[in-house]
Amino acid sequence: MFAGQYPCKLDEKGRFLVPSPLREQLEAQGQSVVFLKGQDLPLSTYPLAEWQKILDRAQETFDEDQSRMFMHFVVAEAASSEMDKAGRILIPGRLRKVIPIDEDQEIVIVGMYHRLEIWNPSEWRRYIMRNEENFEQNIGKFLNLL
Repeated sequence: MFAGQYPCKLDEKGRFLVPSPLREQLEAQGQSVVFLKGQDLPLSTYPLAEWQKILDRAQETFDEDQSRMFMHFVVAEAASSEMDKAGRILIPGRLRKVIPIDEDQEIVIVGMYHRLEIWNPSEWRRYIMRNEENFEQNIGKFLNLL
């Protein structure tokens, strides 16, 4: 399970060094990840084994038309990458544009249970600020889980 938030820098090739707590989990699930455009502004990142589960569920759940649409609009947009020996992962160029990355080349990686989200730091802060009131309204429910 992925949790936490981690500031990272991209190098000139678009690679980031996977923070060690995440690296251990990714190594346990294999070295490959799949990137997808997220629902808001983040980039969703799935370990390959988790992505395969999604594909299997899609085949079981969707009818033929839904399956084709899923493949055309989701699967066709996916891009994979592998963690190298130094623990870096390359974000494919066309998907780096989705986040959009500032000149300082910083990103924020956010653990989301079975996947990771990659955010532009400014957009991440704006998202948190926009949703702070909703969080305040639901804090009682959240604390009951703890």
